[in-house]
Amino acid sequence: MSEATTPKEQTPKEHQQTPLDAATDRPGSPVPATSKPASGGNGLALLALLIAAAGAGAGGWGLWQLHELDAREQQQLSQVQAARSDAQRLQLAGNELKGRLDQLPSVDELESRRRLLAQLQGDQQLLNQRLESVLGASRQDWRLAEAEHLLRLASLRLSALQDINSATALVQAADDILHEQDDPAAFAAREQLAKSLEALRSTLNPDRTGLFLKLGALREQVVQLNAQAPIFSGEDGVLSELASEGSAEPTWWQRGLQTLSEYFRIDFNADQNIRPLLAGQSLTQVRLALSLALEQAQWGALNGQTEVFRQALQQAREVLDAHFDVDNPNTRALRARIDELATQPVGVTPPDLSPALNAVQAYLQAKQAARSQQKVEAEPAAADDIEAQLQEAPQ
Repeated sequence: MSEATTPKEQTPKEHQQTPLDAATDRPGSPVPATSKPASGGNGLALLALLIAAAGAGAGGWGLWQLHELDAREQQQLSQVQAARSDAQRLQLAGNELKGRLDQLPSVDELESRRRLLAQLQGDQQLLNQRLESVLGASRQDWRLAEAEHLLRLASLRLSALQDINSATALVQAADDILHEQDDPAAFAAREQLAKSLEALRSTLNPDRTGLFLKLGALREQVVQLNAQAPIFSGEDGVLSELASEGSAEPTWWQRGLQTLSEYFRIDFNADQNIRPLLAGQSLTQVRLALSLALEQAQWGALNGQTEVFRQALQQAREVLDAHFDVDNPNTRALRARIDELATQPVGVTPPDLSPALNAVQAYLQAKQAARSQQKVEAEPAAADDIEAQLQEAPQ
């Protein structure tokens, strides 16, 4: 190598001089300012660090790749296991489906079941039609039976109680039921019902309830009746003698004679009836007899028994005239009231409802006969419809 080359023109290889070259240098040549051995050591160290870092990075990347590969293997393993599980389930499902397919009926069985289903549908349709007809007929029959029962009840009320108002309401209700039917065949029955209604409305309807209550009020007045003691007067009487004397204070014998005169009487003209005085138990018995007569009149008025009503009031009048003073205001008022109530009518002549009842019964029987005929005619037609449906069913 030449000594004339400068340090700038030397390559890195030229900086690395061998010991032989260093020994051949001339002594006394100038030494460069930069130490060549120190610069070469730093470069090697840096290079070694770079190589070590690259190796560490390569090792870390390799480890990371190994970890990723392991994770992928685990994921693939789980996927494989899931796929195996799915395959097993699919196999089980396939086996089950195959078993079910083996259990499916044949073509002949399907055809027989189809025909059976069509027959069942036809039977159900026929049953629905019959049910609708039966329900509709049942409602009409119930209403017509109710009308017949109302007429029977009205006839019973007339015969037993002579209750015109109740009978009129019952017959009107029966006519309303026939009106709801809207059937021209019910014309004859409604005609008889109209005649019965007019007969009931034109019949005399006495107020038997009011008459019963009035007689009850008279029974309460009987308790208030009291027999009056007769006071005798005359020119020969003791009281006339005492009055003529003009004594302001009668003596003891005069007072005693006056007291006895209220209980004893000497009448020389005994051509008239003398009524005994009523007191104590006798008065109670007479009041009871009068009250019982009025109670019997109440029963006759409430039940429309004219004869019983008249006889009971006549008996009450006789008891009142025989045992009570007719000049007493209470007795006179009670007698006048009894005479007034005796003229009130209590009995009625109810009309006959049997024609209306017979007409309704005839209409009901005609409806039932017509409905039975319709059922007999409808059954063959329904059977033909079912057979046609079976023939038209798809094969």
